[in-house]
Amino acid sequence: MNRNAVTAVAVALTMNSARAAEQRPNIVLIVADDLGYGELGCYGQTRIKTPNLDRMAARGLRFTRFYAGAPVCAPSRCCLITGCQPSRAVIRDNVEVPPEGQMALPARTMTISRALRAAGYTTAMVGKWGLGAPGSEGAPERQGFDHFYGYLCQREAHNYYPTHLWRDGKKVILEGNTPGNVTGRQYAHDLMTEDVLSWVGRKRTKPFFLCWTPTIPHLALQVPEDSITPYRGLWDEHPYDGKGGYQPQATPRAAYAAMISRLDRDVGRLVDRLRELGLEQNTLILFTSDNGPTFKVGGADAEFFHSAGPLRGLKGSVYEGGIRVPLIAYRPGAIPAGRTSDHIAAFWDVFPTLLDVAGGARPAGLDGLSFAPTLTGIGDQPEHGYLFWEFPGYGGQQAVLMQRWKGVRREMDKGNMGVALYDLDTDIAETTDVASAHPDIVARIEEIMRRDRVPSPIFPQSGLDKAPS
Repeated sequence: MNRNAVTAVAVALTMNSARAAEQRPNIVLIVADDLGYGELGCYGQTRIKTPNLDRMAARGLRFTRFYAGAPVCAPSRCCLITGCQPSRAVIRDNVEVPPEGQMALPARTMTISRALRAAGYTTAMVGKWGLGAPGSEGAPERQGFDHFYGYLCQREAHNYYPTHLWRDGKKVILEGNTPGNVTGRQYAHDLMTEDVLSWVGRKRTKPFFLCWTPTIPHLALQVPEDSITPYRGLWDEHPYDGKGGYQPQATPRAAYAAMISRLDRDVGRLVDRLRELGLEQNTLILFTSDNGPTFKVGGADAEFFHSAGPLRGLKGSVYEGGIRVPLIAYRPGAIPAGRTSDHIAAFWDVFPTLLDVAGGARPAGLDGLSFAPTLTGIGDQPEHGYLFWEFPGYGGQQAVLMQRWKGVRREMDKGNMGVALYDLDTDIAETTDVASAHPDIVARIEEIMRRDRVPSPIFPQSGLDKAPS
């Protein structure tokens, strides 16, 4: 082959590669904060209006058995970002790092952002991080994200009118917001939403991965008046005085509903933006939550809103209400509309799924199974034999899910090593312990709890490990 022919072939291959890159879908992963399984209309909510997410579910795929990585923030997000199941994750509980931040992901951690960037994607994280303090090795700009805007610290995110946010490693002062204020001039959620819409517009010419992690509906109960107005006067209110932590709120029920509706509105704005840019059909959107709804603190009222739906437990618990979360998958033309799936999947499955969608190479060490066949309805869907959670917080807990069977061990710090067994096919609310009737199932679960756990010197489990001296 002569030089001109070789050149022509090289140019053709380059053009084909460029076309292939252009055809690869954009990916938007939206992770709400403390949004319960029952807090969207499409999952049974009747008091809070979520028309945009309900429309996405009707036009896409709604999962009924999708699980977070842990029942609290940082370890759940660690499982999502690293593709590791909880018993192998490096971060297994919330750990404060004064003056601002939490325990950091180690340098050179294989993250979903690194893997997608290696596959040719531009990457961004907007919202709450919680996996590394400012300037640490765990900061998002050092973990594979080309762009970050939002809260680095979970604790700072407890106020929606913060004094500052972070952009690409630099502190951004928010004029008009003063420490501890109930209101201010700049509402952080709105700032982050505008950044999302702007970034998508700037990156529309090449494949992108956007991880949007809004803090709604995590406390405090703060939201602009235009969102509260539709809910004012609908329900009896018991003002929250702020003495138990978080900011006071005169109408906590209205404010809580308003926050979720504002998030729904802004997800709808993102879909509209993608449509305007001609990207809607070439963008996969996944919407989920990092764990179950919060307990009765700061004015929150999970009982009133039936926030966990029919499930037992709330945030901090390995019962279903603490870890089973919504998952909506949306991509017109690629994901058939109007489907519901009971496929069992968890946060650590998202990493391999997105790599399959992007056509990227799967790195070693991932625990998850891709649920891409469930998204598209094409190909055989691999199934987990079981899912295993180990969580050192809230008294020390473990849980194993084997299809219909759920084994739960709680309060291990008090020496409780007994396993309660629930049949989720007949008892989704986990009300009746049937362990005595199924000793063989309990024995299998106990063996998984022994075999699959990887002890962590940073997160010892009382009753399972000896605490470091």
